[in-house]
This record gives sequence, C-alpha cells and structure tokens, in this order.
Amino acid sequence: MGGCQEPGGVQTMTADRSAESGAFDHQPSLNGAASRGSAPHVVADELVPHVVVVGGGLAGLAAGLAAADAGLKVTLLERRNRLGGATWSFERNGINYDNGQHVFMRCFTSYRAFLSRIGSSHKVHLQPRLDVPVLSSNGKLGSIKRSSLPAPLHLIRTLLSYPHLSFKERLSAMRTALALRKLGKLLPPDIAPKPCEPIFRPTPRATDSDFDSKHHVKADQLSDLDSQTFGSWLREKGESSNAIQKLWNLIVLPTANLPADQVSLLLATRIFATGLLTSAPAADIGWSEVPLSELHAEAAAKALLKTGAQVRTQAAAQKITADPLGVELSDGFLAADAVIAAVPHTAADSLLPAEAVAQQAQLRDLGESPIINVHIVYDEPVCEFSFLGTVDSEAQFVFDRTSSAGLTDGRQCLGVSLSAADEYLPLKPQELIDHMAAELEALLPGARGVKRSQEMVTKEVAATFRGTPGSNSLRPSQPTSIPGVFLAGAWTDTGWPATMEGAVRSGILAANYALGFLRNGAGSSQNGSSQGESGTEAVADEDREDKIVADKSLAGLTQ
Repeated sequence: MGGCQEPGGVQTMTADRSAESGAFDHQPSLNGAASRGSAPHVVADELVPHVVVVGGGLAGLAAGLAAADAGLKVTLLERRNRLGGATWSFERNGINYDNGQHVFMRCFTSYRAFLSRIGSSHKVHLQPRLDVPVLSSNGKLGSIKRSSLPAPLHLIRTLLSYPHLSFKERLSAMRTALALRKLGKLLPPDIAPKPCEPIFRPTPRATDSDFDSKHHVKADQLSDLDSQTFGSWLREKGESSNAIQKLWNLIVLPTANLPADQVSLLLATRIFATGLLTSAPAADIGWSEVPLSELHAEAAAKALLKTGAQVRTQAAAQKITADPLGVELSDGFLAADAVIAAVPHTAADSLLPAEAVAQQAQLRDLGESPIINVHIVYDEPVCEFSFLGTVDSEAQFVFDRTSSAGLTDGRQCLGVSLSAADEYLPLKPQELIDHMAAELEALLPGARGVKRSQEMVTKEVAATFRGTPGSNSLRPSQPTSIPGVFLAGAWTDTGWPATMEGAVRSGILAANYALGFLRNGAGSSQNGSSQGESGTEAVADEDREDKIVADKSLAGLTQ
C-alpha cells in the first residue's frame, strides 16, 4: 500500500461486466522544454551545467525539480509514455482507477513539500488526528487512534481498549512499544534533506557527511538490527502470534510491504520509531482525493516545464557512460555534466557503468515484493468508512475510492489493497474479484446482494524491494564511484522503507550530491549543448505551450 518505487513490471488486468479489457491506449509522448521566457535562469544558457535524470517516477521527478530549482539545466528521460512511476492511474468506462492505493503520513515531510512545490497540496486529505478503523469479519470494530497527549502516551488509550487483543496482550503490546521506542534511539536521526541551494550561490560542497543516513551511527548497531526479523524480535518480547497478526502486522505489512516474520527489524524499527512512537502527529494518515496521475505526474510535468526543463517520455536510456559523461539512447547520445539514475534496483546494474556501485551485480538480490489491488464498483454505497483495516479477513485494507474515481451518480468504488501479495499472483482476475467480493460481504453486511457494475484488478508485480534481514547492506547511497553519476530511488539508502517519502528524499539527496559535484568545478558544460545530440528535434516554444494547454492529458502522461 505504501510502496512507491517504480516497478520492474506491471500487469493490469480487468474483469469487467460491461466491456472486455485490452491494452490501454497509448498517446503521444511529451517531448521538449517550456519556453525559455518561463525559465528562472539569470545567466547565459551555455554556462548552465546540464543534469540528465533517467527515470520519471517520484524519485526522478523530485531530483529533476530540485536540480532545476537550483538553476541547473535539466533533461528528464522516461522510458514509458507516462510519468509517475508506480503511482499512476487510468480511465476505464468513464471511471478513474489508480494502479493501487498510496497513502502518506504527516511525517512524510519531503513528500508533502514535493506536493506543495508542484501545486498539489490541496488535492489530498490529511487526517487532523490518526484514526484507523479496524474491522473483524465477526463484526467487532476497533480502532488505532491517537489522543492529544505527547508521544508515546498518545497511544495508551488505543492499546488499552483495542478489542482484537486480550487484556494480557494489550499490556504486553504497551511494554513492547516502549522497547521499540528505545530501540529507535539506535537509529540515525531522521532528518529530511534540505532543498538544494541555487548553484550560482557560493555555498560549501555537499559531502557524504551531510547526507549519509548512517552518519554518527555504529555500523555494528545497524548490522545487528538488520540481522533478524521483526517477528522474531516481537516473540522474544513475549508477543503472541495473535497480537503479531492483529496489531503489529496491521502497521508493518502495508508500510514495508512485508509481514513481520519477513521484514528486517531495522526497517520495522524505523517505521514505528519515526511514524508512531516519537511524535504524536507523525502517523496521521493522508491520501489523494484525485487520480494519482493528476496528483503527481501531470502537476510535476507542468512544474518542470515551467523551470525550462526538458521532459521526454518514451525515451529509453540504454546506458550511462563515464567518458564522455552522458546517456546512450536508442536514437543518439545525450551529453551531461551530471547524471542521476532514478531507476528500479533491477535495472540499475545494466544501466550503470561497470563497478559504479559496490556489490552492483547483487542489487537484484534486494528482491521484489508485489502489491495487488482489487477495485469493485457497487451500484449503491456499502461502506461508511473512508478506509479501514481488517483482521480475520484477507481483505487487508479497504479504501473508499469513490471521489478519486470521479463517481457522482450514487455508486461507490471500493479498493482492496493487498500488500506482500505473492500468494495471490497466480490467481486469475475474476478469481481475485470473486474472492475479495466475498471477503467484503463478510465484513460489510450492506454489500450483500448489491449489484457490482464494474470490477478491476491491478497487479504491481515488483512494487517494492524486499526489506528482509541483510537488505540494508545492499542499499547504496546516492554517490557512485563514477564522477558525476548519482543514484535515486526508494531502494537506495534513505533509511526508510519503499515509500513515497523515501523516493522523494532520495531524489533530493541525489540532486544535492550532483550540485556539490558541480560546485566543485567538475561540471562546466564542456560536454556541449544537449539539444540535437540525441537525434530529437526540439519543439518550437510557442507550439509547445499551445500543445500543453490543449492536451488536458499532458500528452499521454495519464492512461
């Protein structure tokens, strides 16, 4: 549910009673830059260092904007015909669907700043105070909510009254939460990266000590936390299997996209320490009220174009080269003063120069964890909650997607989000739909007998990396051994799980490192202008602006 990394492969399948599904219509790609009159640069264009960002997911978009805002010339390349990475949406029979449910928390400071930067803050809802209804198939309703007390006292009432655990299990959970909070003090401080300073302002060069998530933390502490699963640690603390399933998994499963018995204790500690146990408001939950492509891709594309950046979709990078520095494309070579590779970990090895990253050939060992979403449109409202978690049900989390779906005719669209969904991958779409519809009927009596007018299954086979024990050592930081080449992506060493926050932070960090490299005199645009070297003719400025205004889908950024 919280995954945001750009997937290595996406399967979108439909079981629709009103129409058979096929491949989504592909629309023209978005190429070219905005008119130079809209760019903020105050020096001659040929003097501005050129940064090429490979990848148009959240990490790439954040990196591109951070670099452009600092005064750099930016070209962003995306192999698909859309931006947004794993956060995308499409329209089917008049209804908007997201590929999956993506929520955020108040502690997602970099992501929320990104939304503000692209003008999308007003399109999301953020709870004033954490409140997660938790419903059992037997009808018992509880909640995970916070009070106005400071952390960790803000959760006492929830833990003492949580109806899905016995009184003994509730007391044990309180002791375990305090132990987990203490464990969190071993982690690096959770400090969000600052936006890049403009490159033409004399500031010190960025260094590893500024941004390294392991700074001031003993390596053996991190290694110890990363050597065991969260589930094994919980059992050492006396947590029962029932408590792990009905409390701890309810939080860690959708956040890390792995259950407690598989996820690294290090990753789980970050989730709970930062999200729940250090600051009372940190875990307040937010979600988009519009389709994700509108929230992220379209808004970010407009923001990038306004800086004078060039955004190219359907531009597949073949290889990043070190000498000369740049990116090989199928239609030519794009020279650069710095390159940010914002691609999935499964694609990094083949894209990067050899030995750019330690254990480069082992990056694939980070693995992949899938997320499946089942979308069902009911002819009348059947659920009174904006969202809810479940226990004793396979419908892990249920979301009311009616608003973002664009429904105003009395129908209700529910989305069932299944994290770490390996066991469901072999099932056919209709099997998944029927199974989850039955689960919803067991949870929501009002759904029984109500006609379902449209149904959809979306599968992100490689939604996130697998944050299992040992994974932390495989997550590289942003700099590589190749001067001028940097990494971004939720899988890199951000200290966070594969969330939208982790993706945005990685992009800002990569841009900061690129600026430090360029300020040091390494980038001086000696590689020449990027225009024309890739074999793609630039679009006339006035034509480009007309095209953006005329094409409400931003030239194929939504499907």
